[in-house]
Amino acid sequence: MHLQMTMVKKVAIIGAGVSGLASIRCCLEEGLEPICFERSNDVGGLWQFSDHAEEGRASIYQSVFTNSSKEMMCFPDFPYPDDYPNYMHQSKLQEYIKTFAQKKNLLRYIKFETLVSSIKKCPNFLVTGQWEVISEKDGKQESTIFDAVMICSGHHVYPNLPTDSFPGLDRFQGHYFHSRDYKGPEVFKGKRVLVIGLGNSGCDIAVELSRLATQVIISTRSGSWVMSRVWDDGYPWDMVYVTRFASFLRNALPSFVSDWLYVKKMNTWFKHENYGLMPLNGTLRKEPVFNDELPSRILCGTVSIKPSVKEFTETSAVFEDGTMFEAIDFVIFATGYGYAYPFLDDSIIKSRNNEVILFKGIFPPLMEKPTLAVIGLVQSLGAAIPTADLQARWVVKVFTNSCSLPTTDEMMDDTDEKMRKKLKWFGQSQTLQTDYITYMDELGSFIGAKPNIPWLFLTDPQLALELTECQRKNESSSHFSQPPPSIKLLPTASQHTTNTRNYCQRRH
Repeated sequence: MHLQMTMVKKVAIIGAGVSGLASIRCCLEEGLEPICFERSNDVGGLWQFSDHAEEGRASIYQSVFTNSSKEMMCFPDFPYPDDYPNYMHQSKLQEYIKTFAQKKNLLRYIKFETLVSSIKKCPNFLVTGQWEVISEKDGKQESTIFDAVMICSGHHVYPNLPTDSFPGLDRFQGHYFHSRDYKGPEVFKGKRVLVIGLGNSGCDIAVELSRLATQVIISTRSGSWVMSRVWDDGYPWDMVYVTRFASFLRNALPSFVSDWLYVKKMNTWFKHENYGLMPLNGTLRKEPVFNDELPSRILCGTVSIKPSVKEFTETSAVFEDGTMFEAIDFVIFATGYGYAYPFLDDSIIKSRNNEVILFKGIFPPLMEKPTLAVIGLVQSLGAAIPTADLQARWVVKVFTNSCSLPTTDEMMDDTDEKMRKKLKWFGQSQTLQTDYITYMDELGSFIGAKPNIPWLFLTDPQLALELTECQRKNESSSHFSQPPPSIKLLPTASQHTTNTRNYCQRRH
């Protein structure tokens, strides 16, 4: 049977990062009454830098930059200033997020320094779909009834620190910690450092430390593709790679052709096999690492790549190939994060085999009433802000009965089929990942915002080839996309902060 919606008016939003802000704005546009709970004293979520890691909050290091370019990762009707660089330091992005919240008058709907300790179904949930939200501020608890809940707390909060997987770590005499506690390189000057994990954080930290540390080793179990942010003709990678035409080729070509092209493209910058970085399964579309300096650091000898750690001694690490890294001062575990919702009963959002069971990565398919949604959990080779915005837009239309969900069986079948494809494309460790453009087009089709690509090929072939995911059909909302002329100027826009000499001469 199809899930029946009741009238939704009051919506609880957990978290005031980019997903939470998008959710507030979308609720307001549909006439809903959002109340957002944020445990810190500011908006920004992951991008709100603190000089120390705080329990229950995402944590970033001081030097982090975005991996998506600004033209691809803005809120739909709120472009970045021209003088913002294509790839932004975390402080620039946080400034943008705060400005967005202020300009859109969203701050009034946020309860800062308020912790959500419990979200439970009301006794009459089968009829009303309502939730009881218990929040805490200044030691006082408050219970509030909401018609719906949007969870926007992210998945970079609970560190995965697999100490049991490393024999001998208990007798290791050096220091070890998770990468969420890393903030800067100063204390590592002259030290010998082992970084475990070849993700974005692990590579960033290793490269940064290589300028001050005596030696840095990266230990990786399965390798990874490493991409530069700078791609063809010097354009940001996502302006070249994340287009519908490129996505069409990846999905339409025979797998052996698509795999060959993928590996060839990933090796264009440098041959990964020569650097010890080649993935064990090079055809998996696991999210690559973005780092513009790692190959150079390896060439200069300040960073070395090693296989998995077999065991630790009091002062050393023994790798699977029998080699050792001796006199280690620090071990940094860049081993990712787990997802958890401590304020929810485990039966509400189920998991299996490292997989969260959610329809389109958003709705629990077994829920009697579709009044709870998770925003911003899925990962893809694309920008987070447009993804969260489109997710929130669809969710509030479900809440207001403008869109309906399939039957429970249909949602479970779709979820199972998507998981089979994910395992084939991304592997067991990447179950939150999805194909960006395919996913966004699915969500867009639910609310009438998917561009008509065949028609574009007939009327404007160049636009059809260059159309990216951040531009959508201007049907469902007045702020949902840029007009076509600006789409064609995306490459030019990227030059405002790269070709500053000629750009300034043209302006003056």
